[in-house]
Amino acid sequence: MLRLGDYTTLRIVKKVDFGLYLDGGEEGEILLPQRYMTKDMHIGDEIEVFIYLDQDERPVATTEHPYAKVGEFACLEVAWVNQYGAFLKWGLMKDLFCPFREQKKRMEQGQRHIVYVKLDEDSYRLMATAKVEKYLSTPSSQEEVPEERGGLTHGAPADILVWQKTDLGFKCIVDNRYQGQIYDNQIFQPLHSGDRLTGYIDHVRQDGKIDITLQPTGRQHTLDFAEVLLRYLYENDGRCNLGDKSPAELIYDRFQVSKKAYKKAIGDLYRRRLIIIDNEGIRLA
Repeated sequence: MLRLGDYTTLRIVKKVDFGLYLDGGEEGEILLPQRYMTKDMHIGDEIEVFIYLDQDERPVATTEHPYAKVGEFACLEVAWVNQYGAFLKWGLMKDLFCPFREQKKRMEQGQRHIVYVKLDEDSYRLMATAKVEKYLSTPSSQEEVPEERGGLTHGAPADILVWQKTDLGFKCIVDNRYQGQIYDNQIFQPLHSGDRLTGYIDHVRQDGKIDITLQPTGRQHTLDFAEVLLRYLYENDGRCNLGDKSPAELIYDRFQVSKKAYKKAIGDLYRRRLIIIDNEGIRLA
């Protein structure tokens, strides 16, 4: 079935001066404009294309990849504004429309906003909305999350879109689906709205929001960093002047790990009787 605002694979059925026609099934033939043609495209071939609407609101195909498809969130820049709303750059020749009714505050040219891409049920047009809260889900079971991602279990990796600054840190969108929070004490690198990065599930709260850490957690990570710290001691005269009471910023600057991960590694090495802890930091036993 042909889905507007999504990728699909269609068969080439006709070549004309201005492009290729693809078999759109019940939707009829879909044009792939000449600018997207390549020499290795032939009648009968199947190609993957993205389907959206042209200037005349007719379905058209492109081999370009937008920054987000229907059902996804993205941080998009405002290209221009008119009396009806804003038009956002989303990686295709035709900009994505965000009407005023879907804006939290009036968008201005050059600004960037976190939006959700949707298909408007009334007009059957692709559009963006800045009212992203309406499209975030609350996790109700582990079965909702693909197994290969590790579910929402502690330490599982997740795709993170940084959303907005708060008094506690940053709101974020987790796996293009859930609302998350990155707390200030977990942030050891510059973050900005629109940043995409890998985070890790720390805790799913009772309200359904997810606490995110930017560093791997769990026993294996502790063991891995413990070996890094041990190697550092061997290469630096057996000493490190950072202890469990040292500022988190100094620990991150030197090892790129959180203070929590550093303390766990110290504890692991101490239990294995490989280090001694003193007032000046740690040293090899």
